[in-house]
Amino acid sequence: MAGLYFHIPFCKRICSYCDFFRVARLDLLSDCLLAMHSELDEQRNFLYDKKIDTIYFGGGTPSLVAPNQLQMLIDHAAQIFDCGSVGEVTIEANPDDINDGWIEQLRTTAINRVSLGVQSFDDAELKFMNRRHTGREAEAAVMRLQDAGIENITIDLIFGVDGFGEEVLSQNIERALSLGVPHISAYHLTIEPNTAFGRRLVRGEMCEISESQSEIEYAMLHQRLTAAGFEHYEVSNYALEGYRAKHNSSYWQGVEYLGIGAGAHSFNGVERHYSEQGIEEYIGGREYIVEQLTPRDHYNEYVMTALRCKEGIDCRKVADNFGEKVLRRVKECVAPWIDSGDVVVADGSIKIPTARFMISDAVIESLFEV
Repeated sequence: MAGLYFHIPFCKRICSYCDFFRVARLDLLSDCLLAMHSELDEQRNFLYDKKIDTIYFGGGTPSLVAPNQLQMLIDHAAQIFDCGSVGEVTIEANPDDINDGWIEQLRTTAINRVSLGVQSFDDAELKFMNRRHTGREAEAAVMRLQDAGIENITIDLIFGVDGFGEEVLSQNIERALSLGVPHISAYHLTIEPNTAFGRRLVRGEMCEISESQSEIEYAMLHQRLTAAGFEHYEVSNYALEGYRAKHNSSYWQGVEYLGIGAGAHSFNGVERHYSEQGIEEYIGGREYIVEQLTPRDHYNEYVMTALRCKEGIDCRKVADNFGEKVLRRVKECVAPWIDSGDVVVADGSIKIPTARFMISDAVIESLFEV
């Protein structure tokens, strides 16, 4: 089993928090899509013996591309890989791209899940983040998709934004729940240096919120969403029964994947490769940075992904893959966390209670091999 990721790095407007690989050169979009078809052919052997189970169009803003053009990439992939068992095909979309014509095209494709970058329903907060939609437009986009029979919808929210506290977050949660979507992702704002927010931070024009405020907002999300029937299955992800994000879950489970597009990463169980080229260089010819993963890399990545998820670390898997000595070290390192109640051991697994996911980074770091 494996995943296929298509990266569409184009945006009409750059959000103030965004540190992803993205460009505003929409004039290069057609050439980039052609290059992605070429890259598919070039990478046909990367997952040569694997069945593709999930496909994901991320960005950037994949909804800037006509759905029929995305279907061409899906059809091309099916000529190269075994895609007969693909069950989930996701597209990330901006609310203001969701119109009747786009939805009509979408329904003719294999895409069956839509991830909407809502971020907030508060117009002042959206303007602060330099988003290009309003709260009403976000609600209308969800309802337009639902009216067209597209029910597998997830929306993204951002919390921990300076100047927008518990009252705004509470309203965002309420409006999200009122839409009846089966999946919600809620990400704490991280201010990265190479962003508009990063530059504002340096100039003293905004602040990072305090740790105590972060914990208050995180607890509000956890309590309100789980009370509404959502499973808190990963640090930033909540789903109704049967609606976990299959593609993203495969990353956390160490499943292999091929990334196509400028800035996309790939992993085949042995190595990871990615391109740091600009969009024009990518179109001209692909060059990759290749990382050979050591046993320590594999262990650290397993710890990092497992402890971000509800299921936690499988002790048997640690012993089988990394040795009994490593498992003993893990148990020694988590002992203080168990004593404090931040970590529990149950059913052969070491896990962080979902209500305490906020401290996962500290627990993970304490278990790393350096």
